[in-house]
Amino acid sequence: MRIVTLIENLSYKQNLVGEHGLSIYIETDKKKILFDAGQSGLFVNNAKYMGIDLSQVDDVVISHGHYDHTGGLYAFLKENKKAKIHIKESAFQNKYRGQEKYIGFPYNINLFEDRFNFITEITQIDDEIYIIPEIEIFNEEDTHFTNMKIKNRYTVKEDEFTDEQFILIKNSSEISIITGCSHRGITNIIETGKKESDLPINLIMGGFHFDKEEDEKIKKIINYFESINPKKIGFSHCSGIEAFSLFKERMKDKVFYNYTGNEIRI
Repeated sequence: MRIVTLIENLSYKQNLVGEHGLSIYIETDKKKILFDAGQSGLFVNNAKYMGIDLSQVDDVVISHGHYDHTGGLYAFLKENKKAKIHIKESAFQNKYRGQEKYIGFPYNINLFEDRFNFITEITQIDDEIYIIPEIEIFNEEDTHFTNMKIKNRYTVKEDEFTDEQFILIKNSSEISIITGCSHRGITNIIETGKKESDLPINLIMGGFHFDKEEDEKIKKIINYFESINPKKIGFSHCSGIEAFSLFKERMKDKVFYNYTGNEIRI
């Protein structure tokens, strides 16, 4: 299985660009899958430069309804006429940072006609790839809802990210997890994944939303990661460079920063 980061906050490679957003391409023998669509259409240009034909993508999985994961969808659909977009209906809530800055889905959903597949249960999209749409909260401390709001005409409430979902890759010997921002907590995502299969963990990769979290909180989460002992941990997007440094100090070569253009195989 080939996993290529089409866009992320950081880019080291010439002719590739980064932005505050995330998009990951997954290719198996049978399927081509896009996980999230960045903030803009820049990931489409990166894909072209890397020789990835987005017109052949079979499935799109959207982790949650924020602009930096959905903003490139319209540009993608100009390239691709067949892929279904697997998303939870709650991703279209009016999402705000505080009560002033709108950070939700940036388009009129009517532009997408019949391309949406609204996920309500665990959905298999390839032999070893599953969309997990319900993330249980096992660890209340590892949630990232602060200043995140759902705002309607008369009400404002905390966004608990009921729209969040992740990809579980499962074969006969191990599992891997690909996540968008982990607002409901990466430890909670992992524990939810382990309920589906308690095999050893190969790769955990994506946004972990550790940016601006206190060191003591991060150290507790590192303790958890040490207890489950994954082979590889890929920091992306909203994970935070300080948290990356703390993880790297403790878990050494298991930890890597997943920049734009990075390719791994599992």
